[in-house]
Amino acid sequence: FNFGYSLVYPSPVLPKLTSPDADPRLRLDPNQAAWFGSIYSLGAAAGGLGAMLLNDLIGRKMSIMMSAVPSTAGYTLMGGAVNLSMLHGGRFLTGVAGGMTAASIPVYISEISHKKVRGALGSCPQITAVFGTLTLYALGLVVPWRWLAVAGCVPAVLMVVLLVFMPSSPRRLLSLGQEQKAEKALRWLRGAKYNTTWNFKSITRRRIMRTSCKHYMTELATPIYYRPILISVGMRFLQQMTGITPILVYLEPIFAKSSVSLEPRYDAAIVGAVRLLSVAVAASLMDKAGRKALLYTSSMLMFLSSLTLTMISHTTPCPAVNVTAPNSELGNALQASQETALSFVPLISTVVFIFGYAMGWGPITWLLMSEVLPLVARGVASGLCVTVSWVTAFVLTHAFTLLVDAYGLYVPYLMFTVVCVFCLLFNAVCIPETRKRSLEEIENYFRTGRTFTIRQNHPSVVSS
Repeated sequence: FNFGYSLVYPSPVLPKLTSPDADPRLRLDPNQAAWFGSIYSLGAAAGGLGAMLLNDLIGRKMSIMMSAVPSTAGYTLMGGAVNLSMLHGGRFLTGVAGGMTAASIPVYISEISHKKVRGALGSCPQITAVFGTLTLYALGLVVPWRWLAVAGCVPAVLMVVLLVFMPSSPRRLLSLGQEQKAEKALRWLRGAKYNTTWNFKSITRRRIMRTSCKHYMTELATPIYYRPILISVGMRFLQQMTGITPILVYLEPIFAKSSVSLEPRYDAAIVGAVRLLSVAVAASLMDKAGRKALLYTSSMLMFLSSLTLTMISHTTPCPAVNVTAPNSELGNALQASQETALSFVPLISTVVFIFGYAMGWGPITWLLMSEVLPLVARGVASGLCVTVSWVTAFVLTHAFTLLVDAYGLYVPYLMFTVVCVFCLLFNAVCIPETRKRSLEEIENYFRTGRTFTIRQNHPSVVSS
């Protein structure tokens, strides 16, 4: 929730800080506004790097709890800001918290979930992130921007309190050799009457113990490690290159430039509501339709909508038609109705783009990253994926405003259209279907390159 809330914080705030009525100490010029929007992604990349260490050093659960520290500090700085350094510093710290949670939460959920519901539960971070975004848009209609920052502290503190009662990841405990604690955590998760014997044995059977740093680095050159890591990194890179982050961050300014007939802040709230609906649809279909089918649908919807936005933003207005006096009122009415209808096209296309993203490349990228990464490298690799993702988002978000000022919305929309084609191809060639497969079966797929089935006498299984 806090991740989605903090990501789009500039959307309602930038129009206030760039207006002539803004506090002179906090007024943003175009370059400073670009930094205010993009520095979050730079912080998220730093948070992803930190999560690479923290996930394996203190565990997934503690990494998530630790993210509340930079989150609360960042909101406090922005809420009490008296200069631009405090604004940018607070934005950077909330980004650090976002990067930490983005690297830790999907891994934690995948490791505690049963394979039959892992798809639906894996969508929960995206659903709550979208709900956080919608909450920010809604509060932005009535709450001053400083109080928006104060409100952001609440879910961070609440998260820490609730996580105290949750167990650590059983797979994480097994990797540390704490078998009794792992079995206790598994029974807590599955219920007292649930037979955990098979789950416990299947996890134990596929456990790979890292004996030395040299041995670990040697194993990274094998397909079981580098293939899922490359797939995860590729998905996170393409996810950001679709343009989702700059579109969400600059949603209100984009609608203002698109001359949509509704006020930009109401347009943003509409998009947030549609995004929440689409993620809920994706969660219900994740374990029924499968990951790849949703990714195909998502890519096509994003391609068609971004292509429409490209054409609309590049279309020049038709020359005015001279009408005779008796028909002037009718002509003016027709022209006004046509302009009103066309003004809704950017809104509808953006809604379709967000709908497509939120039912596929949004939640599934997070889920697949946590599913395909091998257990021995999961903590470090998830941090690497998040770092690559947010470095890409930083460059794209910072460049977006500069491109729009220089060329208009046409150039970035055209680039996003081309990326959607690559998303289709990447899904067709590289991404495996993981629906209703256990994490051990998915790991076996990359080990053998042929099958998800685990055989107990497989030569790669080394008894301890």
